[in-house]
Amino acid sequence: MAILISFKPSLRLVVNALLVIPFTVITTVSSAETTTDKEAAFIENMVNEHKFNRETAQQVLNRAEKDQAVIDAIKRPWEAKPWHQYYPIFLTEKRLEKGLAFYQTHRTTLARAEEKYGVPAEMIVAILGIESFYGTYKGTYSALNALYTLGFHYPPRASFFKKELAQLLMLANEEQFDASALKSSYAGALGWGQFIPSSYRHYAVDFDNDGVRDLLNNPVDAIGSIANYFKRNGWQRGEAVAFPVNATSKQAKPWLRKSLKYRETFGQLQQAGINLNVETAQHYAIDSPDALWQNIGQKSSVKLLDFAQPHGKDYWLGLKNFYVITRYNHSKLYAMVAFQFSRQLAMGIKTIDEKAQENAI
Repeated sequence: MAILISFKPSLRLVVNALLVIPFTVITTVSSAETTTDKEAAFIENMVNEHKFNRETAQQVLNRAEKDQAVIDAIKRPWEAKPWHQYYPIFLTEKRLEKGLAFYQTHRTTLARAEEKYGVPAEMIVAILGIESFYGTYKGTYSALNALYTLGFHYPPRASFFKKELAQLLMLANEEQFDASALKSSYAGALGWGQFIPSSYRHYAVDFDNDGVRDLLNNPVDAIGSIANYFKRNGWQRGEAVAFPVNATSKQAKPWLRKSLKYRETFGQLQQAGINLNVETAQHYAIDSPDALWQNIGQKSSVKLLDFAQPHGKDYWLGLKNFYVITRYNHSKLYAMVAFQFSRQLAMGIKTIDEKAQENAI
């Protein structure tokens, strides 16, 4: 049986001028500072594939430095922890209080995002709380150094991070940022929603219509951009995210895979004897869990998920919207903590909205 997590809800802009250093004023490096063959290939790729100015690419790369702390950090990600050690990091009273206060401040913007993109306010608020604690912790690493370090000095993920470094250069050029002034996570994620540069370029929206896509300092743009990200990755308006299920280890074993891809159907898992855990579902405020369960199509793609607890394992059934959360962060732990936090927030938001309606009468 799942360990139940519950808290009593408590209530409680334009981009800041980033110094843009004109690339033309940077002096040429000495022969001792010439790039490596890999760096030279990177610059060629920027010029040939992305039509990027060669001199600008060279000058930006000349500013980049290896940061050993970045490599140390990526080797110990939180998502490597077991579930019972992972979720207490995020599911806290303090984060819930901050999230409900954020909802009260931005409820109109959140309602607009929900209407336009179909992503519920509580899910958007949950992501912002997990990623940056509502703009409080947006990263202390140099984005340029982080992506340079991982792209050229961390072979396991070098290909991915070199692509993100290229995206950072293009983002800085498009948005008139100084690439070397941007702060990020150790993985180069930026701003309120911790968007990696490619996500920033492809999913960021100007949600307050001020002419700037500001995910660094503007929570309104961050709200709209997270909702846009979810919608464009397949979020289903009004659909459930995940259900807790009853399953023995024997029943579960054939369906458990490390891959996050969905290969089974709801009907197959039902035939295997895997059924809804009604008590836990009600705890997570899943409205009418039996009715929702019955409405899942037999051919719907689903995934059985296991989460390590000291007493054994909890089992959940992930639906399409759970998969969408894993597109934001490719971890089932992240997706589950985001879902559970959103359920806590939903209960608190319901209380806030009910009181607001009472006061309006």
